[in-house]
Amino acid sequence: MSRSSILLPRSPRRQQGAALYVAMIMIILLAMIGIVGMQVAGLQERMASNYLNVNLAFQNAEAEVRQRECFVEGVVNRSGACSAAAVDINKVCDDGFDPTTWAAAKSVDVPQAGRVNIREIGPCISGNASLDMGTAPVNEDPNPVFQISVYATNDAATANAAVDTIFRP
Repeated sequence: MSRSSILLPRSPRRQQGAALYVAMIMIILLAMIGIVGMQVAGLQERMASNYLNVNLAFQNAEAEVRQRECFVEGVVNRSGACSAAAVDINKVCDDGFDPTTWAAAKSVDVPQAGRVNIREIGPCISGNASLDMGTAPVNEDPNPVFQISVYATNDAATANAAVDTIFRP
């Protein structure tokens, strides 16, 4: 056999190194995909944590509203599980109360006290109040209606929620 008929591998001096460049580009691309994936996972974890905090704040506000409704039920009907509890009820109709403004003001109060507002609005909407709207009702309203507004935070005070309800015992 002659030397020309045998195929010999190329000498190392003649290789161009294209495989090295391709491998390096692939490694860089995979690293970038991994970094982006970690950033997305971190963002989703923060979003889930924020959702949990807001949900807990809402649940705290909702629980407080239900408790205040029980108190009002006890005051109006003079019976029930919460009949012995004292509750402060505002009987002024035209005090300009706006739940949104009230909740915004509560969010910056330190310490956060007095985060419940209960208004008796039945005489105002049933026509059982005097014309100057803001005085005590003329007689006892047969259809009591109350507006209960509550501002609450989660346990860590990192999220807040406000609930405004109309309650008829």
